[in-house]
Amino acid sequence: MSLKTVLILLGLALATIFALVCVLLTRERTPRTCQHLPLEQEDAEDDQSLVFADLTPEEMSQVVRYLQGHLGVPLVEASRAKPSDNCIASVDLQVPAKAEVLRFLDGGGARPAREALAVLYFGKQPEPNITEYVVGPLPRPVYHRDVTEQKYGGKVPYHRRPVTGKEYTDINALIQRELKKAPRFLTACCESDGTSLVILTTAPRGFKSGDRVTWFVLFHNVAGTGYYLSPVGLEVLVDHGDLHVSRWQLRQVFYNGRYFASTGDLEQEFVAGVLEVVRLKQPQADAVQGSMKPRRPPGSPGPLQFEPQGPRYSVRNNRITFQGWSIAFGMNPNAGPRLFDIRYRGERIVYELSLQEALALYGSNCPGGMSTRYLDGSFGIGRFAYELVQGLDCPYTATYVDRHYLVESDTPKTNQKSLCIFEHDSALPLRRHFSDSQSLYYGGLRKNTLVIRTISTLINYDYIWDFMFHGSGAVEVRVHATGYISSSFFHGRGTDYGNRVGPHTLGTMHLHHIHYKVDLDVDGQLNSLETQDMEYEFVKDPWSTRNTIERPYLHRKRLEKEDEAAFPLNVPMPRYLSFVSPNPNKWGHPRSYRIQIISFAGKHLPTSSSMERSISWGRYQLAVTRRKEEEPTSTSIYNQNDPWTPTVSFADFINNETITNEDLVAWITVGFLHIPHAEDIPNTVTVGNGVGFFLRPYNYFNEDPSVDSPDSVYFSSEQDVGACGANPLACLSSATACAPRLPPFHFGGFLNL
Repeated sequence: MSLKTVLILLGLALATIFALVCVLLTRERTPRTCQHLPLEQEDAEDDQSLVFADLTPEEMSQVVRYLQGHLGVPLVEASRAKPSDNCIASVDLQVPAKAEVLRFLDGGGARPAREALAVLYFGKQPEPNITEYVVGPLPRPVYHRDVTEQKYGGKVPYHRRPVTGKEYTDINALIQRELKKAPRFLTACCESDGTSLVILTTAPRGFKSGDRVTWFVLFHNVAGTGYYLSPVGLEVLVDHGDLHVSRWQLRQVFYNGRYFASTGDLEQEFVAGVLEVVRLKQPQADAVQGSMKPRRPPGSPGPLQFEPQGPRYSVRNNRITFQGWSIAFGMNPNAGPRLFDIRYRGERIVYELSLQEALALYGSNCPGGMSTRYLDGSFGIGRFAYELVQGLDCPYTATYVDRHYLVESDTPKTNQKSLCIFEHDSALPLRRHFSDSQSLYYGGLRKNTLVIRTISTLINYDYIWDFMFHGSGAVEVRVHATGYISSSFFHGRGTDYGNRVGPHTLGTMHLHHIHYKVDLDVDGQLNSLETQDMEYEFVKDPWSTRNTIERPYLHRKRLEKEDEAAFPLNVPMPRYLSFVSPNPNKWGHPRSYRIQIISFAGKHLPTSSSMERSISWGRYQLAVTRRKEEEPTSTSIYNQNDPWTPTVSFADFINNETITNEDLVAWITVGFLHIPHAEDIPNTVTVGNGVGFFLRPYNYFNEDPSVDSPDSVYFSSEQDVGACGANPLACLSSATACAPRLPPFHFGGFLNL
């Protein structure tokens, strides 16, 4: 072999060795991809939860086709329907009666018939009205029955219907026509011909039953930012109560503290030089107040939550299971998220946990602001829960679920990825102790929580709805408010009603009150209500009788009647209030779940108000009533547009019935007063703007159930704490030495708008 050949072979060998070293070094730097481990096999009764499942798009379409062919009247698609037409307003699940469901779930009874609830607006009738039909059985309906009088005690008047998108479009066209009558004024005040201005509705619509007269507030519109912070000082009152759009009228105009009969009168005063005009420039996109565009380039990524061996929860159809928890979930297009059949360790704790209503009540010295009392259920809390942004609205690796609805259309719509489910490490111990006396040891458990989340955008505000399930057997319900504040044009004594947050922008004070229904079934359906609190007693010390001790003692009380169990808003209530079972735990105490409310609610509307009964649920931070099938909700979507004669008045639920050993429901109000300030620009932050409540086991178990958690940690001074077998935390370095499998980022939330 020649020297040249030897040198060539030696060179190739060195190159091969170098390449292998590079590969090995690279493999050490690049962690393996995380491998998801299979979860335990779920039980065969999983499909039982489908009794609560939201309607599928195909079921919705079947209901529409059935109604179109069996009502005997012409139906116009709601997105095109005039007030004088008939249309299908919405189709949703008709939740079966509780007794039927429990016979099916617990007693081996037949599966309840699957039915839909269809709401129709009949404008083309001698007596226009709103009618509700139950349609079934699904998926191939063959019957329908009118349940309107059964539910509401009579016909629902037509004027109570929520405003449709088509109606808003026609109102906007009317306002644009009227604005053309004041061209010189608009040029001077707003650098606009009117087409660059947008309208914001207020509600309710008038002052008495039958009114459909609405103030609309005008704002500068700038693409890519919230117009809610750019009022121009102009507001108009529109009467849109007539069935014929051609007869709608603009009744009044407000500008900068003054009222006018028409836009023509406004123009006339401007031309005459007797109108004080605040000249506003058209905002520019790059400098507009309230822009959410980043002002700095992106930095390094923050901490990322991921599951190194895959999710430890399971989602199958509408059922979630996680470390002893089982929950059936869904979404009402009006009221929003609803959960059913919540069980822990196989025992039902809550039959129904559902959002009922969200109230936003404003103050201002402008007519639109001062008359606003939004009842968001009538707009659609569930319908406007849009796609969630992975990595921001929810953890990147969360499970995202589509929701379907049929509202103001004959075709179902889908909000993709509009509900998320994830396990959350709160970076806080659920419990822990470090022993520094007698024996030396440490014991603890991470506070890992299952979270079900959805976010609703109701015009300017975004509500984050969370339902959390803890390893201690506790349920936590929480809502955060963010998004844009609503504002009025700053004039006169505006700061009596809020804070100035811009050159001509008043952040108007308002309250957010949220109402929930909690149908607790603690160790069975029959429960009672017990309160516990502390009192002091003054006693002589028993060992000398010379000194006085102020001794706390426990004061227990069983509440017998509904009137006793209705606790007014913002009045101190017993610190411990529990749903108790007749059955004791191992230590002789009634098995119970405690309700603990976290709220900073504002003042409820005075009961002397003509519209107070429509939101009478807000009188109480907590009210406990006997459960009745005919009292499924605390409010109605029809209350918004006729609050003076409410379709459902919660105050009527409380009639002093016995609540001892009965099937009971807790109705809970949480909320906060919001006085907008400079830091609400561009958006209200979630910090400090979260309220909610807990359902906590209280003597329900014989000990804290989390002691059975496989995540528990314990080690003593006599152990090698760095050994994986002695300390699970020591296993993390190897168990998590992998890279999460992150799917490519995708967002399709703008597609359905």
